[in-house]
Amino acid sequence: MDEVNFIDTLGAIIEDRKANPQPDSYTTSLLEMGEDEIVKKVGEEAIEVILAVKGQGDKRVVEETADLVYHLLVMLAYRGLTWDDVRAELALRHG
Repeated sequence: MDEVNFIDTLGAIIEDRKANPQPDSYTTSLLEMGEDEIVKKVGEEAIEVILAVKGQGDKRVVEETADLVYHLLVMLAYRGLTWDDVRAELALRHG
């Protein structure tokens, strides 16, 4: 599965958790905690990406980037936005 389809699939799973909360779901718990906690997690993951880049090796960079992308998708879903909104903005910027 290519990365675009995987991001779309992950976004759909997050949207499903938003519409149909699951009691044992980390995504559900993040969404229930609200915007402040979601943004806090995005910030933590961004810092972890920086730390990985500055000395933890490529594997950690990839792992932490994956965590950051996931938390960004949760943030977008919480705000009623999708990865397509990000894609459209990038297309506008890079025609």
